[in-house]
Amino acid sequence: MENILEVNNLKTYYATDAGTARAVDGVSFSIRRNMTLGVVGESGCGKSVTALSIMRLVPDPPGYFAGGEIIWKGRDLLQLKEEEMRRVRGNEIAMIFQEPMTSLNPVFTCGDQITEQLMLHTGADRKAVREKAAELLSLVGIPSPRERLDAYPHELSGGMRQRVMIAMALSCGPELLIADEPTTALDVTVQAQILELIGSLQVSNGMSVMLITHDFGVVAELCDEVVVMYASKIVEKADVNAIFARPLHPYTQGLLRSIPRIGETRERLHAIEGNVPTAFAMPRGCRFSNRCPLADRRCLEEEPPLLEHTPGHLAACWKVT
Repeated sequence: MENILEVNNLKTYYATDAGTARAVDGVSFSIRRNMTLGVVGESGCGKSVTALSIMRLVPDPPGYFAGGEIIWKGRDLLQLKEEEMRRVRGNEIAMIFQEPMTSLNPVFTCGDQITEQLMLHTGADRKAVREKAAELLSLVGIPSPRERLDAYPHELSGGMRQRVMIAMALSCGPELLIADEPTTALDVTVQAQILELIGSLQVSNGMSVMLITHDFGVVAELCDEVVVMYASKIVEKADVNAIFARPLHPYTQGLLRSIPRIGETRERLHAIEGNVPTAFAMPRGCRFSNRCPLADRRCLEEEPPLLEHTPGHLAACWKVT
């Protein structure tokens, strides 16, 4: 199937007083039409910065693009003027941010924030976009949608605020939805509702989804393909079934072993020893070498490339057999 988005050797750095932080350091992946790509990794690995780079929302300064390209339907987003990029943002590519309470403006009603985006991209009058906004709130499962249009963010629960964010993201019918940990800080039942909502809306709207998470349970539920990130790089990339059936990278294996399983309550959960290297001083060889039980001298001195070991299954590790 056709790739709607191609990220090639993307490098997003931050210039700070402490030095240059390589937040995203040579990341490449693609997203096909109507597919869901899961981006997995622990906090600080570069998942959210990758998403912000695609949306061209990296603050400059201190952030800047040190290389690579982001090809969206044949155009490199990094080369577009800001005015052109505004037409892409929200209209063609939309994003659900991690924390709705800090993403929604507290001094404007939810209705005002949805209608502003609709008016910007569609040019319709206020009455028409307000009606459309009420339809969107109803679509994402918010009761009494017309009344909720006049509610401020602080008057809604966490789950309701997240649904408002989803309604805003879907307002212009985007072809790609980027969801950055959309269930963070929500209770388990609301998490399930939000994930089910995203899945059903993807099917009904025919859009692609890039789902950023640290939860492999979410990945198993929704994703077609998976990218595993560690220390600003991709260490493994494969079909979701292959990741669970035969993970190749020791980091992916460690993440999967750390998932609690029914019937194993008496055993201690597996933990990956050590700490993620700082973005200011990456190790010379494999970035996982200081935490990897298989590491040898070559791992410490040579950085492994991301290679295809079986059809469609890539891993950056010298120890893959």
